[in-house]
Amino acid sequence: MVLLYKKAFPQAAPRNGYLLTYLDTNPPTATLAIGSSSQLPPTPQSFSENHRFLSILNDVLREHAAQDPTLQAQAQAFASPGGATLGSHGAFFPQQRAQRAMRKTAVGAGGASSQGGAGGAGVGGHVHLSDLRNPPDYGRIAFPEDIFGSIEADGRGKIVGEFEPSGTYRILTNEGILGLSDFMRTKLVERLRKEEKQG
Repeated sequence: MVLLYKKAFPQAAPRNGYLLTYLDTNPPTATLAIGSSSQLPPTPQSFSENHRFLSILNDVLREHAAQDPTLQAQAQAFASPGGATLGSHGAFFPQQRAQRAMRKTAVGAGGASSQGGAGGAGVGGHVHLSDLRNPPDYGRIAFPEDIFGSIEADGRGKIVGEFEPSGTYRILTNEGILGLSDFMRTKLVERLRKEEKQG
C-alpha cells in the first residue's frame, strides 16, 4: 500500500491514533486532516475519514477538475472515434477506404477491428475523474469507490460541464489512500493552507 498523504502525526487523534494530513503544521489542524487511523499503515478498518476534508476536496475538484491535464487527456481519448485510425475502415488501409467510397450501398458496420475501442465515437458524454491509487485498464471505468465524480465532455473532447461528485468515493480502500494527480494535489494543498490561515 502506497501512502500518499504528507504527514502522519502520532497521538494527535482520538485514542492516541494518527492524524493524516497534507499540511506540515504541528500540532496539526484536525478539521483539515484527511482523517485519523489507529495504526500505520491505515486500513479501511482503522481509518476514519474527516467529512469536512471530503467536502473541501469536492469543492477543489468542482473548481479545478476541468483544468486537470489528466482529465483533459481522458476527455480527448473518450471523444476519439474509437478505431478511426485502425482496422478495416482506418487510415492504415487507404485502398479499402477508396474502394468503399465507390460503393453505392451500405455494407454494415464493418469488421470488429474497425468498431473501436475506448472512444465515444465523437458523440461526447461523461468522463470519470478517478483516484490514481487503483487506475483502471485503458477503456475501462474505475470501481465506484475510486471515482471522485464525473464531468461532461463534448464530441471533440472538450470539457463543457461541471464536476459532479459521485457520492460513492472512499478516501481509503484496500488499494491505498487518496491518490490525486500532481495538479489536483497542488490545488488541494493550496486550498487547505488558505483554510488554515483563515482559522
